[in-house]
Amino acid sequence: MSDQGYDVAVIGGGPGGYVAAIRAAQLGFKTAVIEREHMGGICLNWGCIPTKALLRSAEVYHLMSHAKDFGLKAENIGFDLDAVIKRSRAVAGQLNAGVKGLMKKIKITVIDGHAKLNGVSGALRKVAVSKDNKPVADVTAKHVILATGARPRELPGLEADGELVWTYKHAMVPKAMPKSLLVIGSGAIGIEFASFFQTLGCKVTVVEVLDRIVPVEDADISAFARKALEKQGMVIKTKAIVRALKKGAGSVTATVEQDGKTEQITVDRVISAVGIVGNVENLGLEGSKIRVEKAHVVTDGLCRTGEPGVYAIGDLTGPPWLAHKASHEGVICVEGIAGKHPHPLDTSNIPGCTYCHPQIASVGLTEAAARAKGHEVKVGKFPFIGNGKAIALGDTGGLVKTVFDAKTGELLGAHMVGPEVTELIQGYTIARTLESTEAELMHTVFPHPTLSEMMHEAVLDAYGRVIHI
Repeated sequence: MSDQGYDVAVIGGGPGGYVAAIRAAQLGFKTAVIEREHMGGICLNWGCIPTKALLRSAEVYHLMSHAKDFGLKAENIGFDLDAVIKRSRAVAGQLNAGVKGLMKKIKITVIDGHAKLNGVSGALRKVAVSKDNKPVADVTAKHVILATGARPRELPGLEADGELVWTYKHAMVPKAMPKSLLVIGSGAIGIEFASFFQTLGCKVTVVEVLDRIVPVEDADISAFARKALEKQGMVIKTKAIVRALKKGAGSVTATVEQDGKTEQITVDRVISAVGIVGNVENLGLEGSKIRVEKAHVVTDGLCRTGEPGVYAIGDLTGPPWLAHKASHEGVICVEGIAGKHPHPLDTSNIPGCTYCHPQIASVGLTEAAARAKGHEVKVGKFPFIGNGKAIALGDTGGLVKTVFDAKTGELLGAHMVGPEVTELIQGYTIARTLESTEAELMHTVFPHPTLSEMMHEAVLDAYGRVIHI
């Protein structure tokens, strides 16, 4: 076992942790990352990246199945599930190696093991690192950043077993394609997996306890997405709850309650996607001034906990549970440590993306939230069917919606559903960061022919100036 001293020690090597470490090294801090499993964290290895690889395979399969719509011929279309999964895992592996390479390039020490706060030594925080319950290092650091992420929430009676009942991790490496699937929860994770399996021919049922799917999104976008998914054959039950799961030899029977009535739904597999909880256990938080609320560490705008010298970032600190939020917090945290006076993170300017088919993306306030905050609003909408590029792509199922403050012209929110909207949303995100009004957006020239032109049209529509509808 070795004793090692650092300026900054980061516990967790996910998109928050490794980015924080890189920024710390750039600023001249002697830095270490302590990671117990995979560099890159859940996002890179078992989340954001490999799921997008799976969804890309499903998208290509969908396009091949509709080859005749493009004047092309493709016969006997099929897929090799093992190969689809192998590609997804290879993508994750490539990026995992890339992160390791970055650590080496910038001279960041990577320690393999589980880290736990272990008191103080003068002005230094002490961290004990173990592997397989054996001590491997005693680390001291002036600053410790907790970036341990989160894990799937499990509800009593609905726990995953990896065989019949899956979490997202199990769903990424299925041994065989189920013929039928029940997805509990219609947030981003649930609806993405529902879309993937549905596209590849599985009969999918989604159960959502709230009154609409992807409930954090604007109501118009949610309704549009539901209609599109149901047209594909997906069964969606809202204001419904799974009361129990009964496992059989190779199937699961779910008891689903909706509108006061109960029904039994038997499927091959179940995916539980009912949220996440922070990894706050066994970190040595006991006896410290670090506060934990609802399984998440409480921080201020610069990611500081109540314990001097200890910070927390990413999913560990609560919603929005997004990799890009974690990465940005990592930069803010380290720049705060370095005395560079960074701006606290404005969560209202964090875009959210869901990669189902059709894609969903948004930033800022929904129309309902804007009205609830007392804003008088102007709302603009533009359908993909009015856009030449969408027609040329053969994918016109989509909508762009903007919400402005009627008095000031402030862009309060932007919401999209349709092809490639996860790429388009950043335009509105920049506009919000720059505090743009409708005037700047109206006077911006958008290239033609592009999907982005609809962003312009949705602004114009809010002010009665739309051109192409």
